[in-house]
Amino acid sequence: MASKVSCLYLLTVVCWASALWYLSVTRPTSSYTGSKPFSHLTVARKNFTFGNIRTRPINPHSFEFLINEPNKCEKNIPFLVILISTTHKEFDARQAIRETWGDENNFKGIKIATLFLLGKNADPVLNQMVEQESQIFHDIIVEDFIDSYHNLTLKTLMGMRWVATFCSKAKYVMKTDSDIFVNMDNLIYKLLKPSTKPRRRYFTGYVINGGPIRDVRSKWYMPRDLYPDSNYPPFCSGTGYIFSADVAELIYKTSLHTRLLHLEDVYVGLCLRKLGIHPFQNSGFNHWKMAYSLCRYRRVITVHQISPEEMHRIWNDMSSKKHLRC
Repeated sequence: MASKVSCLYLLTVVCWASALWYLSVTRPTSSYTGSKPFSHLTVARKNFTFGNIRTRPINPHSFEFLINEPNKCEKNIPFLVILISTTHKEFDARQAIRETWGDENNFKGIKIATLFLLGKNADPVLNQMVEQESQIFHDIIVEDFIDSYHNLTLKTLMGMRWVATFCSKAKYVMKTDSDIFVNMDNLIYKLLKPSTKPRRRYFTGYVINGGPIRDVRSKWYMPRDLYPDSNYPPFCSGTGYIFSADVAELIYKTSLHTRLLHLEDVYVGLCLRKLGIHPFQNSGFNHWKMAYSLCRYRRVITVHQISPEEMHRIWNDMSSKKHLRC
């Protein structure tokens, strides 16, 4: 069995390398024709509903799962579900996470479930590559919205929906990105503390208090007609935040009646304000890049803008020097 998995993994790596080279050098961008190449994979209940929604939703989130892992939480209820926003071409980043901090077997006696979040790509070749990757690792979920920067909010809501539908008994959830290094020891043992009673209506990360940027040249531009107020509610940077699993369903249900914004972390903050949940500031979450040093990285929970090569190097160094004092 191990040799079979190894062969499949090697084949996937070779296929990804070949496909990405082919797409970047010779293949023009193809348009999506509306076909559904994942039809043989497990699909979530198309018309599932949550019981307490009484008014007509303005954002029904009527997307189907094209790739799903509905049984991931059935045998063992996770202490922590990790939702990682990624894009189709980031196979190296996903593999680096699988082999380092996102390995579900890092902590004996503590169940971790790691999932990568994707929409569908306009190029069917990339969709097929992700499908093959999913069949090997079983850690990818995809809904049938177009994967783009402006649809990051939909991607996060997909993760919330998945937790609420298929893993509602988990204790905590982390949402993060594929270029983030996570100090799992600090996250598990210093912040979440498995030996203590799980918190509810809990949300923490790097809290930002700011307002909309009206410069159309900015990546974070927010038009006045979409958000007229001069201030955002407090929100956690989308690079990494933690919440109790009960909040996933609360945010998802609230989103059905909250006008969508393309800035995912701001939008989650809007839902939290409606719910009366105030995010807690935690200095361990960093939404910027930090030069590596063993002692510095031992004090944090997240670090931004980490390449797959850096991910391996940092993980290996920290793992081999746990006996050293700072």
